[in-house]
Amino acid sequence: MFCSRCGLRVEEGARYCQACGQQLVPSATPPPIPAIVPLSAPQYAGFWVRFVARLIDGLILGIPFFLMVIGPIFRFRRYRLLARGGSFGPPDPAFVVPIIFGIVFVGTFFLIVKWLYFAGMESSAGQATFGKAAMSLRVTDLQGRRLSFGRATGRFFAKIISGRITLGIGYIMAGFTQKKQALHDMIAGTLVVRKF
Repeated sequence: MFCSRCGLRVEEGARYCQACGQQLVPSATPPPIPAIVPLSAPQYAGFWVRFVARLIDGLILGIPFFLMVIGPIFRFRRYRLLARGGSFGPPDPAFVVPIIFGIVFVGTFFLIVKWLYFAGMESSAGQATFGKAAMSLRVTDLQGRRLSFGRATGRFFAKIISGRITLGIGYIMAGFTQKKQALHDMIAGTLVVRKF
């Protein structure tokens, strides 16, 4: 900055010229505008990292389910062998009906537990199941916001289409789509992204 009367260079922030005493008028140049740093695009989770997360979740849910089912199976087998005198043969109708009801009950119970696990955890503040959290993933909507429980429920039941109806092709789509979305993600309008 220079004095307007004598032209001497003056330090920035000084109010008077050191040589002539002239009151200095601050320059009208605006302060520099800080550079705008664009937000980085989310890093989408691909097929294999999601596959490992699903394996972890499968172990977390599968081990208790296996232990819950294996006990009654052995107990029923032992009871059936004792009732027949230790021999095998065609199933008795008296045993078939309770087995069918037991399978339906256990299957329904396990479906409810899985639904509450996945939908509840993916709509929670953590936005991830234990498996996804272990792989540093989270589930968001298309704008990067937390899912509602309803949307997480829709995503869970859309997995039936991804897995069973399309014979697993819906899951494989996560390896080939632009935003790494599986079919159930496209149906529910969700993304699986890496945490930063």
